[in-house]
Amino acid sequence: MTAVERRSSVSLAAIFAARMLGLFLVLPVFALEAARYPGGDDPARVGLAMGIYGLTQGLLQIPFGMASDRFGRKRTIVIGLLVFAAGSFVAAAADSLGGLLAGRSLQGAGAVSAAVTALLADQTRDEVRTKAMALVGASIGLMFALSLVAAPLLAAHIGLGGLFAVTGALALACIAVVLFWTPPEPLQHKNLARGRLSEVLNHSGLLRLDIGVFVLHAVQLAMWVAIPALLVQAGLAKQDHWHVYLPAVLGSFVVMGFTLFPLERRGYLRAVFLAAIALVGLVQIGLIAVARQPDVPQLAVLLFVFFCGFNVLEASQPSMASRIAPPHARGAALGVYNTLQSLGFFAGGAVGGWLAKNVGSSGLFAACAGLMLLWFVVAWPMRAPRPAKSADEVLASEAQAT
Repeated sequence: MTAVERRSSVSLAAIFAARMLGLFLVLPVFALEAARYPGGDDPARVGLAMGIYGLTQGLLQIPFGMASDRFGRKRTIVIGLLVFAAGSFVAAAADSLGGLLAGRSLQGAGAVSAAVTALLADQTRDEVRTKAMALVGASIGLMFALSLVAAPLLAAHIGLGGLFAVTGALALACIAVVLFWTPPEPLQHKNLARGRLSEVLNHSGLLRLDIGVFVLHAVQLAMWVAIPALLVQAGLAKQDHWHVYLPAVLGSFVVMGFTLFPLERRGYLRAVFLAAIALVGLVQIGLIAVARQPDVPQLAVLLFVFFCGFNVLEASQPSMASRIAPPHARGAALGVYNTLQSLGFFAGGAVGGWLAKNVGSSGLFAACAGLMLLWFVVAWPMRAPRPAKSADEVLASEAQAT
């Protein structure tokens, strides 16, 4: 990477990491802490307050992505982070479940993921973009693992309101990173013609990736409806679950570094991508067997294999989406992509909970295996993206045409 690419990748990964740490800190303790608020004795309302973030996030990813195409990436990111911070402080000050619901809704309205990813794509070349996206994915995975350790400890001292206040402070810190550390936007971006949403929705390659990111995150969240309970049944106390999660996440990053990047350089991106989908699907089949008699070592191995496949997909999918999207509609394309990602979270939590209640964990994992098989079939015709034209090349071709 060049110095600018490294600075862009690290700064934008830091923004993702700080924002996601705030969100992840809340998740492990939300259901328990929310029960102490007036109205918190209703599991359905607690679940709605927890999941409403994904719904509002999904509804606003496309508008924010298109706004970043029209008005600029950094301006859109700052506005979104201000909205997210406001929602965090509303939730921090809430004294009822209704207040938490309002705060979580407002948090989700700060839907900046598409704009951040589009800015990273603008500032990196095709040949290093998967590395840049992998850095973002790694930062998110590390924050998830860190939150599993830190959330119960922090909640015991500052409560749920304090966790939301920390989340708001992290969002404000992200604004400082955008303004003072992230490299300026490419000036030529402002001179490109603007694409239409229909141009993105009619692109078969992008649609395959959109379906894939929905399935991947629906399966991820649905799994976590059942995994903690299986670990407890296997004899591992709740406060010790990170002993399984952290090594699995960290070990999977090492595997990704030694497989995805070298094989992509050699032209095997499609094979690696399909293999990762198959790997996550096979983990679901393994979980069906383990669910009958949970065992900690077996669950640890399956989670390690899951994260190996998940991290490869999490790094390669947004990279491919940014590379095959038309440069003038990249924000819109990544807006649709992140919308399906958010809706996958929402569907995974809602439907996963229903499946766990009505058909048990084995039925839940069977449904996840079926989804992964469907994705494998949809993804099979894919081709590795060709190197995209840079903004300079687009402007040069336009100048020659005129």
